[in-house]
Amino acid sequence: MRRWLKLDLNEMPYSPPENLIRAAEQGLRSLNRYADTDALQRLAVLLAQYTGVRREKIVIAPGSDLLLREIVLCFAGRRKVVMASPTFLPTASVARRFARKFVSIRLSRPEFTLAREPLLEELDEPSLVILDNPNNPTGRLVLDRELVELILARPDTLLVVDEAYFEFSGLSFAGMVEAHANLALTRTLDKAFGLAGVRVGYMIAGEAFFDTFCPSIAFLPQPSLQAATEALLHPDYMWKNVQRIMEEREKLSRELEILEARVYPSSTNFLLLRSKIPDLVEELTDRGILVMDVSRQLGAGFIRLSVGTPDENEEFVRIFREIKRQATGQENTYEYSAG
Repeated sequence: MRRWLKLDLNEMPYSPPENLIRAAEQGLRSLNRYADTDALQRLAVLLAQYTGVRREKIVIAPGSDLLLREIVLCFAGRRKVVMASPTFLPTASVARRFARKFVSIRLSRPEFTLAREPLLEELDEPSLVILDNPNNPTGRLVLDRELVELILARPDTLLVVDEAYFEFSGLSFAGMVEAHANLALTRTLDKAFGLAGVRVGYMIAGEAFFDTFCPSIAFLPQPSLQAATEALLHPDYMWKNVQRIMEEREKLSRELEILEARVYPSSTNFLLLRSKIPDLVEELTDRGILVMDVSRQLGAGFIRLSVGTPDENEEFVRIFREIKRQATGQENTYEYSAG
């Protein structure tokens, strides 16, 4: 079987520590039982402590993408849905299908910023605004507190901010939820916590969302529940990995810029880059490297690249250099610095 270098789904490249693996294995011993509600409540309490909000603001689900989908289905039939473009495609696809009206605000080139006035002008009727911050696939922060306040001040407007990459960006609006009933945040343990395989997401929601959105207790799979609980009890491993990824991200960015790729600043665990190399995604795939082709959203030559381990990043740079040399006939003699 071919060994793929997976740099396409923004996963944490480091395996969970042994205590998390043991916790998941403990959950496997109870596969014949639904998760205990007390254990689910304990996870909710831990999430509340981690985010600094009251337990009553927390909603747990098997994936933040499912929470976003449910929010759209609950509210979009009676509201205009406003999103940025590009954005997280599954949520946009659901919104396009079910919203009473769908509006997409194109991020402004060359830095992929979100223009305030066009966004605010759209909020002239009951609206549901959904923005990922940092943005996926650009990696850029598109919201600040001032713009969030302006959106929330609009009459009959709900704002949902997807903070899937909060741990990498360091920016969150969790502290605003208590004072703003029309604000909700979605997050995940998939990315920074390295638990993509257990699929645990959560929402921090203001009161306006509970008027219509009626979530039931999420009966998470036993291994997912146990692993998530253990991760929140001992988050130091996560913060250590986040620091490692951010350091590698900057090294990788520098090396790719030397190779004449246009690399955009990122507040996440991935990089957006643009290259003039023809058929780059196919060339990488042929050599066993998977990346995300975002050319349909952004134009020819754009790819999204997950930050891997030092060895994985070194391998990517080596292959990228090889492809570039074959495409342009240029010779490069420097090496990737993993130190």
